[in-house]
Amino acid sequence: MAQGDSPNPGRSPGQGRTVQIFFNPASGSYSARRIRALSKAFEAQGATVIETICNADAPAIAEHADHLCIAGGDGTVRDIVNAVARNGYSTDLSNYPMGTINLLAREARYPADPTTFVQRLFSDEPARSHFPVSIGEGLFVVCASVGPDSIAVAGISPRLKRLIGRGAYVAAIIPVLLRWPRRRIRLEVDGRAIDCEAFYLAKGRYFAGPWSFAPQAGVDRPTLHLVAFERMRRSDFAAFAWALFWRRPVERLNGVTCLSCTDLSADSETPLPVQADGDIVAALPVTIKLGETALRFR
Repeated sequence: MAQGDSPNPGRSPGQGRTVQIFFNPASGSYSARRIRALSKAFEAQGATVIETICNADAPAIAEHADHLCIAGGDGTVRDIVNAVARNGYSTDLSNYPMGTINLLAREARYPADPTTFVQRLFSDEPARSHFPVSIGEGLFVVCASVGPDSIAVAGISPRLKRLIGRGAYVAAIIPVLLRWPRRRIRLEVDGRAIDCEAFYLAKGRYFAGPWSFAPQAGVDRPTLHLVAFERMRRSDFAAFAWALFWRRPVERLNGVTCLSCTDLSADSETPLPVQADGDIVAALPVTIKLGETALRFR
């Protein structure tokens, strides 16, 4: 064999690979056409494709799949990550951006074009580590919060979310703005007690779109970034939103505590809902801890 020749000339990069694509037909941006295009792009690279619908039941992972492609938003990613953790699988994952909110896909810069997406997965680019975060009995992957916005998420209509996507979050905040509940929360972080009325946790870089309250965060970094508001009045919430929109440091806001950690506990007199990756996943009290085992995302 001449130097520089490939040992398998003409062999497709995905030859012999089995890819399981997960998708949710009830999601706001679901497109059967894009799923077909994604499957064909994998098959064009020689891979065998298994299409699996995600619904209210725990997703079933094929034992012989060696790559899991999650075609959906952060909530769907969270569901698959939890299934992987429960079953103890060790396989590569990817996130094709097709959901209401795609914070993980945004951070990883996954392309929306199916062919380009698949070519990137089968390139020589190394896998990236992703440290999920345990919360109660499950895991989340990008961000979490407790406060007015988590109360708004708890009031989102699933039907409206399917119809107008992220606009459902805007609609859900309106009744919260009118009554504006304020509750005391006690955090325990590395032996330090923090009293607040709302807190936000960043595992990844982005929150609610192209904005960030912790630009130093990253899904591949073994740290959590906490922002706790001593008071969360309407004016405090507006100041926080303004800082996010104009990409100004939130640590300069009044009554804000910002720190990095690997675990914390949160409690309140009222069992407030906990939002993670755009869905309600628990209620206070909870213990939140950075996972010790990293997942591999292509």
